[in-house]
Amino acid sequence: MAAAVAARLARLNLFTDADLLLHLPLRYEDETRLTAIRDALPGVPAQFEVEVVSSEIAYRPRRQLVARVRDDSGAMVMRFLNFYPSQQKALAAGTRLRVFGELRGGFFGDEIIHPRFRVVHGEEPLPDRLTPIYPTTAGLGQPLLRKLIRRALDQSDLGDTLPDALRQRLAMADFGESLRFLHQPPPEVSLADIEARSHPAWRRIAFDELLAQQLSLRRAYDA
Repeated sequence: MAAAVAARLARLNLFTDADLLLHLPLRYEDETRLTAIRDALPGVPAQFEVEVVSSEIAYRPRRQLVARVRDDSGAMVMRFLNFYPSQQKALAAGTRLRVFGELRGGFFGDEIIHPRFRVVHGEEPLPDRLTPIYPTTAGLGQPLLRKLIRRALDQSDLGDTLPDALRQRLAMADFGESLRFLHQPPPEVSLADIEARSHPAWRRIAFDELLAQQLSLRRAYDA
């Protein structure tokens, strides 16, 4: 791992694979489906697949990058109040994009301000899991953090920390399965349940956090 990446991870107290596994998402975004522009609900996050019609730097009321895009159902505007030359270059006319954000009425009509987007090349399948959004720090983007956590999931032995009999008596979910679920939830799960932390997977993680705290206090007391 590059020293610069390790330094940024250290700001989040992430030093080992175990630290990465326990660095759980703040929220999730559903990129497993596409929404037609005409079917978008105001203020509801959605993903669109569109083609860029035009883009320009506008100066009303302030300097901003404005891209007009469309799909087969309608048109909308992507608006960036702060932007980089690379973003402007990526928004060339004729480019296909996948765009995620909240569509709202605005100065230019139906628009998304600062949407997340990426260029689509050919036929790209949609993800089969919800997209986790993690706590992060400057210089450590979500894609890299997701990649590191996926690698930790693949390389780690996620055995349970409780004996089976005790886990079943307490009606607790499996520890390893809970971690995998929270990092890679399937699209059919209720976003409200997992973001409210009422899902059984969150209950299991909370139990282990409390157990670890109590064991630490006991060791300190015995010392």
